[in-house]
Amino acid sequence: MSAKAEHYDVIRKPLITEKATMASENNAVVFEVAIDAAKPQIKDAVEALFGVKVKAVNTSITKGKTKRFRGIKGKRKDVKKAYVTLEEGNTIDVTTGL
Repeated sequence: MSAKAEHYDVIRKPLITEKATMASENNAVVFEVAIDAAKPQIKDAVEALFGVKVKAVNTSITKGKTKRFRGIKGKRKDVKKAYVTLEEGNTIDVTTGL
């Protein structure tokens, strides 16, 4: 498996929410990442895929909610988010796609 494929396994997709848009004003980008991804892995993947310098990586895990579907209980998956702060002068435009 190539190194690029491994980076795409770490970073699932960019998150575009109201909170993520507010974070982008502070030179940060929000990604959904693999639940077992570590901060150094996330940093390497973002730097390799987008060609930018990463200043810091903060992560949070959101536990999946219990929901009902046609009377059957189910559980949404747990989601790990990475708030990636970029060095000054670096930008990633997530609205255009990869």
